[in-house]
Parts: sequence; structure tokens; C-alpha cells
Amino acid sequence: MGHIKTIPIERVQNISKKEFVENYYKPQRPVLIENLTKDWPAYKKWTIEYFQDQAGDQLVPLYNSEPTKGKQNSAAPVTEMKLRDYLEILKTEPTDLRVFFFNLLDNVPKLLDDIRYPDIGLKFFKRLPVMFFGGGGSRVLPHFDMDLSDLVHFHFHGHKSVTLFSPEQTKYLYKVPFAVHNLESIDMDNPDFGKYPALNKVEGIQVEMKHGDALYMPSGYWHYIKYLDGGFSITLRALPRHPARLAKMFSNVFFMRPFENGMRKIWGQKWVDYKETKILKKTNQKHG
Repeated sequence: MGHIKTIPIERVQNISKKEFVENYYKPQRPVLIENLTKDWPAYKKWTIEYFQDQAGDQLVPLYNSEPTKGKQNSAAPVTEMKLRDYLEILKTEPTDLRVFFFNLLDNVPKLLDDIRYPDIGLKFFKRLPVMFFGGGGSRVLPHFDMDLSDLVHFHFHGHKSVTLFSPEQTKYLYKVPFAVHNLESIDMDNPDFGKYPALNKVEGIQVEMKHGDALYMPSGYWHYIKYLDGGFSITLRALPRHPARLAKMFSNVFFMRPFENGMRKIWGQKWVDYKETKILKKTNQKHG
């Protein structure tokens, strides 16, 4: 047992569009921009109580860290409840339950008045401003986003830890075939290097986020997220423009995901076990 090697993220406090494009977007390098949301109404307004008041009656699907089993879809919620009641849990106790990919435009469009799209050189896709809520101690499986967007992730209320891995690290991360995550049996905080020796070669980028921070995650970057206490975030995305990345995005969304869910329906846990055994053996032979 041990720890995965990490280096701290680069941090800036102010950044011009030119600096961001030249230093981070073009070379696809992550960066943490402190207090980027200072001029957003959300910076002061967005509290747990505010969301209970503005969107408390919304019925939200809730996810946890348990692996999806058998014939379940690869991203199936475990339960649902009103956002008000979930946030009450968030205020009072640690919980593994999370709200994942809550689309503000569809669900509570008036909350969009509280945010500003930053002028840093990214062409944001305004159809998908999505929110995430998590309780203290909850964790999000290491994954990359299927649509391969460039992401800017803004955190509010409390603290969260994010570990990033570049796409070049994928070969060491035991990525499950036909999925965008790694083996769910791996404990990223205390990995078993005997069973998963390729993790010895991984180098991550460590980030700790507080209220008002914005994290730029380039296209295809893996992220492993831990809520250090209850909090919530919003992600704005810029869809890929590079032709090869665009083609890969369409392949992921229109072939990979339906194929995976179809195979789960037909073969259930046998399919899951087959893929996991195969990737463990293959990665250990090549990179162990």
C-alpha cells in the first residue's frame, strides 16, 4: 500500500484572455484560478439555504460511490429525493450521496442570472451549465468526461480535493473498456501497488479548492474528486473543436455508451467481470 505520486497545481489570481489561451488552453495545461467568481452574484448568494429556497422542490436523482452491478446502466442513480431534503442532510452529517450533472438551464433557469461566463478565450456551450452537490467524505470515481470538453469547474461552499491525470496517464490507470472510468476496486487514496503495479508510474496533479476557485481541466483530463466537507460546484464546458477530438466525442456518445449499456442488459455481471479481468491482466503485462 502507498500513495499515488502527485505534484501541486499551478495557481494564478488574475489572468487575461491572452495569458490563459497561450499558457493553458493551447498547451492543454490545467490551472487553478483563485476568486474567478468574485464578480458573480453567486459568489455571495449561493448558500445551501439559498438553493433550498430557490430549487428545494426539485426531485433530484442521487448517486453514491458503490459500483453499478449486473444489468444496471453504467451510471444509474441509487435513489431520489427533493433537493431541499438532500441539502438538509448535507448541512447536518457526512453522506456518500451526491447530486450529479444537475442541469440549471432545464431545472432552475433563474439561477443562471447568478453566474457569468468568464471571458478567458473558451467558447462555452451554454446548453449545459451543470451542478454537482456532495456531502463531506463523498468521492467521485476517477473518470474523464465522455464529450471531451474543456471544463472550468467553479466551487462554492466548503472545500474539495481534486486529483487530475493527463490523457497520457490513461495507460497506467486501468481504464475499463467501453467506459470512461478506471477499475472501481482501486482505492485511489491507498492503492494496492502489488495488485495494480502500473499505478506506480502514475503522476497526478493535486488541487484543493475553496469557495470561489475555478479549475481549468483540459480535454480528456481524468479527475478524482473528494468532498472534504459538504459543498457544491458548477461546471461550464467548451466542446472540442479539434476534428480528431470531435470524432472521438461522437464515437463515445453515440457508440461506446449505447454499446456498453446494451451489453450490460444482455450479459449483466458476466460482461462487467470479463472487462475488468481483461484490463487488469493487459495493464499489468504491459506496464506492471
